[in-house]
Amino acid sequence: MKFSIITPNFNGARFLETALTSVAAQRGPDVEVEHWIMDGSSTDGSQEIIQRFLGPETFLVTEPDRGPADAINKGLRRATGDIVAWLNADDRYHAQALRRAAEIFTAQPCAAFVFGHCRIVNEGDAEIRRGITRFKEMFFPCSSRFTFQCINYVSQPAMFFRRTAMARAGFLRTDLKAAWDYEFMLRLWHHGGAACAPGAPLADFRWHPGSISGQTFRRQFREEWEAAVADAGRYSLQALIHLGVRFGIVGSYKLMAAIRSKGTACA
Repeated sequence: MKFSIITPNFNGARFLETALTSVAAQRGPDVEVEHWIMDGSSTDGSQEIIQRFLGPETFLVTEPDRGPADAINKGLRRATGDIVAWLNADDRYHAQALRRAAEIFTAQPCAAFVFGHCRIVNEGDAEIRRGITRFKEMFFPCSSRFTFQCINYVSQPAMFFRRTAMARAGFLRTDLKAAWDYEFMLRLWHHGGAACAPGAPLADFRWHPGSISGQTFRRQFREEWEAAVADAGRYSLQALIHLGVRFGIVGSYKLMAAIRSKGTACA
């Protein structure tokens, strides 16, 4: 099975090598990997790192873009694999992640996308926010379009989708600041639904103050609620549940930010 992986990057040299290494390590006898690195004209040494990975199946496109979603869309238009995904420059795959995803796609030929467990790690690769991860995983056994409209429990780095489903669903919305992945998955769900990969994590999502989630979580959850409203209806039960989830999560994030600030002030 052939995968196309897109990595958007702009001045992400700090974690970039880890991300690229994790993609290169996925290649094997049963997994072909086409890797598109979409660099927005970085000036921080990213280009030197990327050059070490270029080869017959790893490609670099260097040009300005209008943000990560735009860069990913450029890669999606170039993708030729059966299965497609994007891995941000600060995230990483676990060993055999793509092979395990391929097994699920083979077993469930109608599934539009496959998702799995995903750790949250910090700048030093240590797992953090285990409570949030366990909370998301609680919804895996009852995964459905209805459930997903109520709450986003899929972590994007551990999500892979069929290129044929993407062709029907369309590309990422570049007008969204932080929830283009959730909105995209809602559209994918209309073209075959989702399947969950059991077992160990497929990927790590890296949270740090400079990440999109670290900087714009209020807007992220507002955009996710608006996407759920557009998909399920403003006065649907799903939209009402999602509204409650939104304010609960934002409140929790504000509390964690306050605790971090207090700890920093006391240090």
